[in-house]
Amino acid sequence: MSEAQHVKRATTALAGVVEGITPDQLAAPTPCTEYAVRDLLNHLLFWGPSLEGAAHKEQVPPPAAAESDVDLPDDWKRQLTQLLDRMAQAWSTPDAWTGTTHMGGPNEMPSAMIGGMVAMECAVHTWDLARATDQPLQLDEDLVTFAHAQAEQTAEQGRAMGAFADEVAVPETAPPLHRLLALTGRDPAWKR
Repeated sequence: MSEAQHVKRATTALAGVVEGITPDQLAAPTPCTEYAVRDLLNHLLFWGPSLEGAAHKEQVPPPAAAESDVDLPDDWKRQLTQLLDRMAQAWSTPDAWTGTTHMGGPNEMPSAMIGGMVAMECAVHTWDLARATDQPLQLDEDLVTFAHAQAEQTAEQGRAMGAFADEVAVPETAPPLHRLLALTGRDPAWKR
């Protein structure tokens, strides 16, 4: 399976969970401890344009306001599902994965690393939102394996930036999804 297919599968899974979220679930806690469902949806809308722009080799800085100062729009479901579709389309071209690009800031990074982060972030946030809203999870094993490999490459940097919590201990025999979640600082047994 190609890298682009992993992004498509991750964004499709995330869009499916987003579609299943009801307004009364927006205040529910998520395994991503600093975010309620509303906050996590807002986080995706806040950073999504930068991730989409990275595929086009465009520097799209996040909004000038702090993420916590931006309110979730009334039409969040439509905006987010459309954004996820555009992200999948943007990362579907071979050029998106070559050379270097920007992820919202002036520093250039390898495009393949950013594309891998997009797939990994979408997969992990799919689990976050599915768990928080009691929805079934639809992540295939190939995507989870790919996302885990990406997380292994960027976990230390993610922790240094505050994007990941400390790794959670899981047995070596844990399923691939549990190892991915643990690497990103999530407890695979989390329940609300």
